[in-house]
Amino acid sequence: MSILKLVTVSPASDIVVLDERAVQQRLHYQDLIPAIAQALAALSSGNVVQPVRTVLPVAPHHGFLAVMPAYAGALGAKLVTFYPQNVGIHTHHAVIVLFKAETGEPLAMMDGRLITEMRTAAASAVATERLARADASVLAILGSGVQAKSHLAALRHVRSFKEVRVWSPRNAPAFAERHGVKAVATAADAVRSADVVVVAASSTTPILQGRWLSPGTHINAIGATRPDWRELDDDLVTTARVFVDSREAALRESGDVIAAQSEVVEIGAVVAGADPGRRNAQEITLFKSVGVAVEDVAAAALVLGAR
Repeated sequence: MSILKLVTVSPASDIVVLDERAVQQRLHYQDLIPAIAQALAALSSGNVVQPVRTVLPVAPHHGFLAVMPAYAGALGAKLVTFYPQNVGIHTHHAVIVLFKAETGEPLAMMDGRLITEMRTAAASAVATERLARADASVLAILGSGVQAKSHLAALRHVRSFKEVRVWSPRNAPAFAERHGVKAVATAADAVRSADVVVVAASSTTPILQGRWLSPGTHINAIGATRPDWRELDDDLVTTARVFVDSREAALRESGDVIAAQSEVVEIGAVVAGADPGRRNAQEITLFKSVGVAVEDVAAAALVLGAR
């Protein structure tokens, strides 16, 4: 089943090349969030061919290079680097290539940094729309970087927040002033009584503790995507109901999901109606995202179709 439609480029030998500015002009959350929901539903329904990403450590420079292909009607792959110690430049850089599925001819190459940023937030929006309580009104964000900004924008498409609090080890006041939200002194202050929590602080050790959370909270956690990294404590991951983008990828890559030692549910199954999602108003729900290739291919196809 084809879930993504591409615009045919003619002649076939012409490869569309789009830089980040061109991607930004074509990619919008109101279109991206439903496209990511569709892609994740297709993944959980078995209609996507997607191996777990291959990660190559670049040890002398403290970085990683990952290769992420997927076929879901659209065919493509992302090459992405992650250099967590970068200062003054982005920690993630990427290129996405789309191919004509029928012949294998290259169709387009585009900058993938912004796509990675936005599709990650869009996936959290998909989860928040389906797992957060309908009356959720307080958002807490741990972190003040690229993903904090993108999540603030994306989640506002699926819930109306009356209060947004942000905590960060370094730049919370500047982030709060720039985005018109409230900076707080500690992570605990941010998440107490919050309805939705975003963990986007690039931590490799737990920064969010389950004892701080109120019943009924929904958490989106997007970092710590190595099996020996954590951003959530044991109390949280063992008491929350855990949802993931890909069960196979999360159980291999996420230290938090591995530590949960419980059955996890793919958010695509909730989108497709195969799982009910939140079961009651008191349940704590956790969406642990590692990021998967079908999200990148879906977003890139959307960009190409917006030409």
